[in-house]
Amino acid sequence: MGRLNPHGYLRIAQAREFELSFAGGEINVAVAVANFGGEAAFVTKLPKNDLTVNAIRTLRGYGVDLTNLVYGGDRLGMYYVERGASQRPSKVIYDRKYSAISMAKREDFDWKKILDGASWFHFTGITPSLSDELPLICEDALKECKARGITVSCDLNYRKNLWSSERAGEVMEKLMPYVDVCLANEEDAEKVFGIKADNSDLLGGKLSKESYEIVAKKLADKFGFDKLAITLRGSLSASDNTWAGILYDGTKVYKSKEYKIHLVDRVGGGDSFGGGLVYALMSGYEPQKAIEFAVATSCLKQATEYDFSISSLDEVNKLVNGDGSGRVQR
Repeated sequence: MGRLNPHGYLRIAQAREFELSFAGGEINVAVAVANFGGEAAFVTKLPKNDLTVNAIRTLRGYGVDLTNLVYGGDRLGMYYVERGASQRPSKVIYDRKYSAISMAKREDFDWKKILDGASWFHFTGITPSLSDELPLICEDALKECKARGITVSCDLNYRKNLWSSERAGEVMEKLMPYVDVCLANEEDAEKVFGIKADNSDLLGGKLSKESYEIVAKKLADKFGFDKLAITLRGSLSASDNTWAGILYDGTKVYKSKEYKIHLVDRVGGGDSFGGGLVYALMSGYEPQKAIEFAVATSCLKQATEYDFSISSLDEVNKLVNGDGSGRVQR
C-alpha cells in the first residue's frame, strides 16, 4: 500500500500536504528480513502506473526480490496515518476498496512457480480480510507450502476497520492448520478466536504477562503451532508505551525484557517484531535470543519514521545486550 501522513503531528483534518511512503503487513516483514541480510521476496498484485514504479524502486532499494509480482487492476491501496500525541490517539483511515490486490483472482498466482526454492512463507490476517477471493488465494499458497515442507508464519493482525470478529474467526480458523509459527498482539487472540487474557486492562495500560502465557498455550494447543509469539504493549499514552513479548515453543514460555518507548511512529511496530522473529528463527537463534531480538528490533523501529524497520544487526544486538541509553554515536 501507499501510506500518506500529514507533516509532523498535524491532524488529517488540518493537513494540506501529505508525505508518501510505502507499507503493508507482509512487505514490512520482508524489508526487515532483507535489511538484516536475509533473502526476502514479496508477492502481490499491483496496477501498472507510476505509483507502482515508485513503490518498486523503493522496495528494490531495500533489497526485496519482486520477481513474482503480478500486474493488473486499476489502483494501489492507500491508507492515511495521523500521529497521536499524549492523550490523543493515532488514527488510520483506509482507502483500499477496489485496490488491485483486493480484486485479485486465484488464477493470478502460480504458487508452484512462486514458491520454488522458498523455505519460509509469511502472511497476515489483513490479506484475507480484503475480499472473499483472498482467503482462497491464501489457502492455495498454504497448501503448496504444506506439500513442499515450507515453514509458514502468520501474524493474526486483526483490523476492525476491515472485517468483523466473527468473519475473521471463521476465515482464520480454516487457515491456522497450515501455520507453524503464529504471531499475535494483546488483542488478536480475543478478537479473532475469543481467547481472552484475564487480569489485563488494555485501556489502562496494564497487562498481566502470566495471563498471556495462558493465552499462548491455549492458542498453540488449539491449532498445534510449533511456536507462538505474543507482543505485549502497555499504552500509557499515545506518546509513551511499554513493549515486551513472549515466545512459546510448546514446552516453555520465554519472556523478553520490557522496554519503555517514547514513540516516534508506532505504526508497523508489530510487523517489525515479526520481521525480527522470522529472521531470528530462520537464522537458528535459540528461543530466548529470538524473542529478545524480535522485541528489540521492534523497539528501535518505533523510534523510526514510517513503517519499515531499518536498524542494523549491530544496533539491534547492542540494545539486546543492554545499551539502550540513546547516547550520541560518534
